[in-house]
Amino acid sequence: INTVAFQGIDPLPIDVQVQITTGMPCFSVVGLPDKAVAESRERVRAALHSLGLALPPKRIIVNLSPADIQKEGSHYDLPIALGLLVALEVLPFEEIHRYVALGELALDGRLSPVSGVLPAALHASRHNYGLICPERCGKEAAWAPDIDILAPSTLVDVLNHFKGLQILVPPTPGNMEDLNNTADLIDVKGQETAKRALEIAAAGGQNILLMGPPGTGKSMLAARLPGLLPPLEPEEALEVTMIHSVAGKLSEGTLMRRRPYRDPHHSASLPALVGGGFKALPGEITLAHRGVLFLDELPEFSRSTLESLRQPLETGTVTIARANAHITYPARFQLIAAMNPC
Repeated sequence: INTVAFQGIDPLPIDVQVQITTGMPCFSVVGLPDKAVAESRERVRAALHSLGLALPPKRIIVNLSPADIQKEGSHYDLPIALGLLVALEVLPFEEIHRYVALGELALDGRLSPVSGVLPAALHASRHNYGLICPERCGKEAAWAPDIDILAPSTLVDVLNHFKGLQILVPPTPGNMEDLNNTADLIDVKGQETAKRALEIAAAGGQNILLMGPPGTGKSMLAARLPGLLPPLEPEEALEVTMIHSVAGKLSEGTLMRRRPYRDPHHSASLPALVGGGFKALPGEITLAHRGVLFLDELPEFSRSTLESLRQPLETGTVTIARANAHITYPARFQLIAAMNPC
């Protein structure tokens, strides 16, 4: 069964192989699974039980290939369940192998939404596959061009579709982000010099530092910079939406049209700003890609955190190197900072 793993925002093809043989009864998942993937055994077992299917008392081995890539997340539940149903001869392999599948299973067989569906859909589209994803992710997946999408709400819907008892209607793309609610410079009274500087920075894509006493409107001005910038181009919108999809910050499959605006607190750690942690997740500068990063109280940020912004500002990318991961994220943002003179 085809599925994907994520290396940064890039999907990697993963082959879920299921074998049922004679031997000591067990259910093993191999191929460097993390805790969430290893626990999928119990979710899959319970979901199949809700369908009235019991796993046979045999040796069941699930291999996630390539076996040397770390597998993270709960989206492997659905491909593992489909692999078991094919191995039990409940579903035809000829139909299933044309799809990329991802989704989390509840104990009663419902499909719960997962992150990264849009990059997975684009990957499937490039390789002429279809996509099987949870119903609540269907609107997000539908933004990918030329792809057959099945968005069932339960595992029963998948069974009924491939047995010809039910037809799953392809989902429609989600809404585009509303551009009318953007903060506008018309809200700022006075501060003509600061507004002029902001307009020049917006026109030239330059970074800007606002300095002034508390209460003079620095944060208010900064929040209105995205309103001066043009909406995202279609390719940019897809790229930014993919980043937020992988980070799990996309709601209702909405295609982002507004420039992102991120304003982390000055206590933010270096991994939170640049990205990193155990799973090398994207940081604030990647979530601000193609948009604005606002650093209020600039001198309060730690020196190491501010120094870490040098390379992303120059190159437009950030490379996170860890013992178990080496990932490059896009980070082409416009920096706006504010500070008090005392």
